Amino acid sequence: MIPILYEDRHIVVVDKPAGLASIPERDRSIDCVMSLMERQLRRKLLIVHRLDKDASGILLYAKNPESHRYMNKLFTDRLIEKTYGAVVHGIIAEEEGTIEAPIRVYGSGRMGVDEVRGKPSRTDFKVIKRLADHTFIEAYPITGRRHQIRVHCYYKGHPIVGDALYGDKNLQKNYPRLLLHARRLVFTGLNGKRTEVASRLPKEFLPIVS
Repeated sequence: MIPILYEDRHIVVVDKPAGLASIPERDRSIDCVMSLMERQLRRKLLIVHRLDKDASGILLYAKNPESHRYMNKLFTDRLIEKTYGAVVHGIIAEEEGTIEAPIRVYGSGRMGVDEVRGKPSRTDFKVIKRLADHTFIEAYPITGRRHQIRVHCYYKGHPIVGDALYGDKNLQKNYPRLLLHARRLVFTGLNGKRTEVASRLPKEFLPIVS
């Protein structure tokens, strides 16, 4: 069963495991988080936002068209606070900062920075812990481009640990998974209540960050 972190009559927020797609892929016979949750709750759900297949953490679905429109608008208007935990290669010198670099589709599932044709993209970050060869950061995506945090970390020279698309493939294959986790979401729901949802770091992070 997929763990439920928060639920009301409008939405359900779940703890997505790594390696499972948020929504159906081309082969509809392969389960995704959405199909598993629809069976688990015995009702149809509507996707509001997505997490990369290889990432884990907080994922929100709407239960009806009204909440779907409302939550989508919150994301579009940037009225939702999103916090991700990521372990990156190398040591980031500054305590915090902002990466503003436009992103576009490059093909083969990859995104990349393009100063001319890319869409405006911004990620704020803060260093949580420095280790021998890695840095554990919190990332706060202000815009919501596909692979945004992954691309921005790679662009900065600190690809996320275990990222098969961005970084040295020979190095990345030594890690069991992408160390990117959606760990906090804060929003005012359709019920008018300020809601904060949190997810603990998965066990794969612990040997590095603990």
